[in-house]
Amino acid sequence: RGGRAGAARAAEPHASPTDPEPVIELGITGDTHDLVRPELLDALIGVHAIVHVGDVCDAPTLAALSDIAPVTAVRGNNDVEPFASTLPEARLVRFEQVALWLCHDANDLQRLPPPEDAALVVVGHSHKPVLEARPHFTLLNPGSPGRRRFSLPVCCARVTINGNRFTARHVHLNVPPPKQRSRRTSP
Repeated sequence: RGGRAGAARAAEPHASPTDPEPVIELGITGDTHDLVRPELLDALIGVHAIVHVGDVCDAPTLAALSDIAPVTAVRGNNDVEPFASTLPEARLVRFEQVALWLCHDANDLQRLPPPEDAALVVVGHSHKPVLEARPHFTLLNPGSPGRRRFSLPVCCARVTINGNRFTARHVHLNVPPPKQRSRRTSP
């Protein structure tokens, strides 16, 4: 855990040759549960900002991520340490002309509904990667780069923003599957 010596810093927004709008690259993660894998840090190299949708579980995780780029985070149900008291349950953030609503658990969206202008709603909690068009927004769950749960992939997401448009994709981390436990048989 913790930052790596010589870790890459946030990239500067850049304009593409065909579009003068700056392009912003976001790293999206959640449910790290105090595990910062080197594969996650590698997947986030070059992003301009990082979004963490909760279940951080310790302050050093946010510090390690902030070695790469500025971090915006919300509190998850497992964020009970004192550092987490400063994290909101949900928040609206804007990058260029795209509004993102961050909330740890999709089940809380009834209680904490996204504002009408939120184009991308980012949630975590289930550890299950989701990218789904909804009637008024796109729902993104980056999955989890933390400890593997069940047969779910170990992953995060990246979002590219260009003006008022965005694209999102999951990034599967090259983490070997857990070793199978040998079963003992009785004679």
